[in-house]
Amino acid sequence: MKVYILTPEKTLYEGEAKAIIVPGTHGQFEVLDRHAPIVSSLTKGSVQLTDEKGQKHDFPISKGFIEVMQNEVNVLVRQG
Repeated sequence: MKVYILTPEKTLYEGEAKAIIVPGTHGQFEVLDRHAPIVSSLTKGSVQLTDEKGQKHDFPISKGFIEVMQNEVNVLVRQG
């Protein structure tokens, strides 16, 4: 799946990923390839991403939103 992790200032990640774990407002959840469409708010925590090569990436956030649609994931966040 294609993943974009963006702040108002810059792009933190753009590329393919196997999985992404996000701190949803009602609890942490994981998005995998071909996940059903969803829009959710995010709370303070960490966005954890596993890329196509199996490498793990960690992005601390203060809040944000995630949108999953047609195997594309857009994560709009504030860091801090």
